[in-house]
Amino acid sequence: MAKKGGDSRLKRQSAPVFWKIRRKQDRFVLNASPGPHRRQQSYPLGIILRDVLKKAANMHEARRILSQGKVKVDGKVRRDVNFPLGLMDVLELIPTGQIFRLVPKDSKLLVPVEIPNHEKGVKFTKISSKVTVRGGKLQYGFHDGKTMVSEQSLSVGDTCLLNLEKTTIQEVIKFQKGNLGLITSGDNAGSLGRIEDIKDGLFSFPKRAILSLKDRTVELPAEKVMAVGPQEPSIKVD
Repeated sequence: MAKKGGDSRLKRQSAPVFWKIRRKQDRFVLNASPGPHRRQQSYPLGIILRDVLKKAANMHEARRILSQGKVKVDGKVRRDVNFPLGLMDVLELIPTGQIFRLVPKDSKLLVPVEIPNHEKGVKFTKISSKVTVRGGKLQYGFHDGKTMVSEQSLSVGDTCLLNLEKTTIQEVIKFQKGNLGLITSGDNAGSLGRIEDIKDGLFSFPKRAILSLKDRTVELPAEKVMAVGPQEPSIKVD
């Protein structure tokens, strides 16, 4: 019988470049399973525990930690070592009380930074889709796979500060001139800059944002920029 479904492992040499793993240690490594984030833009939970945070000596120990319900992602207990963690996800280690948020930093796509306890219940989510559903209400899709029906009139590209426990929008940060933007990928990943201008896209040219950084001005596709606050980020992102 033919095999169905994807492979739960991946050749180390083919792993995303930002993964903090030893490329020549073994032939295979965990693969991120289908879920809220794209495979090339996420970390498997087991890799985070073993290779990035060094909370497990090997994958057997990582599986045991997860099977005992000691790890939460966005407030929910996760037990799958292949579960994908991506941009702005909140990782909580229950036994130690440590809480991390995955953010772009120092040109790397995803880096876990420790955050205070009062921020574990909120995260930035960027609106990636907007459709009208039955009753004339609007359904918004976010970059992390979450969806929400709301009566608020928002735009694709805006950022919502989401309350994870109540699944409500706590704050809306418009993707507009004057707001602070976080570069989420590329050579400038992790840099914060003021949005100076937004240029509409064409049929074969994406929408762009012009950001003023400390020492220069850059023009990037709008999908690589996340609005994070009017003056300062509403939550810790570095």
